Amino acid sequence: MNGNGYTNHPTSVGILACELYIPSLYVEQSSLETYDNVSKGKYTIGLGQQRIAICSDHEDICSLCLTVLSRLFEQTGVHPQQIGRLDVGTETLVDKAKSIKTVLMQLFTEHGNTAVEGVDNINACYGGTAAIFNAIHWIESSYWDGRYAVVVMGDIAVYAKGNARPTGGAGACALLIGPNAPIVFEPGCRSTYMTHVYDFYKPDLSSPYPVVDGHLSVQCYTSALDTCYGQYCTKTQMNSESHSKTSSSDDVNLSTFAGIVFHTPYVKLTQKSLARLFFNDILRACSYIPSSLIEKYKNYDIHSSANDKELERDLIEQSRELYEQKTLPGLYFSQNMGNMYTPSLYYSLFSFLSSLSSEDQLYGQRILLFSYGSGLASSMYSVVCRKVHDTRFTLEQIRKSIQRARHILDKERIEIAPELMDKLLLEREKNDHKAPFTPAQPNEIFKSGNMYLKSVDKNYRRFYEKFLGEDDSTAKKETIQQLYNDYFQTQQINGDTH
Repeated sequence: MNGNGYTNHPTSVGILACELYIPSLYVEQSSLETYDNVSKGKYTIGLGQQRIAICSDHEDICSLCLTVLSRLFEQTGVHPQQIGRLDVGTETLVDKAKSIKTVLMQLFTEHGNTAVEGVDNINACYGGTAAIFNAIHWIESSYWDGRYAVVVMGDIAVYAKGNARPTGGAGACALLIGPNAPIVFEPGCRSTYMTHVYDFYKPDLSSPYPVVDGHLSVQCYTSALDTCYGQYCTKTQMNSESHSKTSSSDDVNLSTFAGIVFHTPYVKLTQKSLARLFFNDILRACSYIPSSLIEKYKNYDIHSSANDKELERDLIEQSRELYEQKTLPGLYFSQNMGNMYTPSLYYSLFSFLSSLSSEDQLYGQRILLFSYGSGLASSMYSVVCRKVHDTRFTLEQIRKSIQRARHILDKERIEIAPELMDKLLLEREKNDHKAPFTPAQPNEIFKSGNMYLKSVDKNYRRFYEKFLGEDDSTAKKETIQQLYNDYFQTQQINGDTH
């Protein structure tokens, strides 16, 4: 018998529990439209974004990950000694050699656990998915020692001032992975598409900002989506046929999923993506598609149609009901936090899980996920929600964790003006990889228990502490804006900002 009491090969491997990080500061995208002097609706309608999450100088990728991991332990009661693997997914680097995973190890070594496999996974927004796959593979392998795996993923997405800045954001999450899970990754139901392209990359190691070819990136995303969906349907159909003799050729299609969620750089892209999958089903002549649509598009080619804007608009309209039922419920976090890079897809999953009134509506339901990271790496796979008899890790508990995060998102965040956001991001750019460095922005934004960056010494070593204070969000909202105004006014007087 292994350490967690399993005597047989692990089954139903998936997500046992989760914890989400919600940055305390945000900017209204409508206010940013006015501040940037762009047409009304450019960000709120054109991109589909409502708010953008902003981090202070006390928040770096390590502090975000330390916070969600420590809170996962606190909320679940899982002891650090019960963890045998920890994988991290991120593209926000603070060191080119030392992994974030090793920084997180301080939460384990203080409990005498140094036997924790796994390191960081890096490829743009795909790193979180790679981390999950690694964790699952470990549990299903001969090397599994019976302990749980944890996946932590997070990013702080920032862009230089200009058209791309509204597509930034920030977030992090921690997932407990193990057998007998309420959210199971379907075995054999996975496809992958990878190739070499420069659509989004970060070659300047002295800058936090990426180099982006926006048009090419959307083309690559669409191509990856088409390829992964075709492969997924084929592989999943083969997997189904091996267990059933009554399968038909179009058993796998959009109608078979309760939810369809995507990596979400911006919300509008998901509507186009769902329409694209709908087009794939039309060309496959799936049984749920009206015959009139099959006839209308029978001579279209999936590849040559990728840049047909008139076709895209038509498909968006034709698939609107599917989108509103299966994808839109998964966009609440993305709409209100922005692009989170690696955890973006999983916040969409969490949003969908929390959108229904009861977990009973989710039992037995399948959800399709599409993960994309520029450069490029992509995968499509599915999860199934199930009722488990273990009362410790249930869908109900997962939904409660998500609801706590949604409460913070809706009720406890602090709005700042766009001009303050510009100052915050300018200061982040100026202090990026600066040593020695002591963050000096107001720390009153934090919830008690949050880990924050205390200092960076002359040798670039980073030190973190746990914030202990009052959680009076009403008082904070009334004072934070003024504290930041005073802070930057002092900086300007001292000549510290430009």
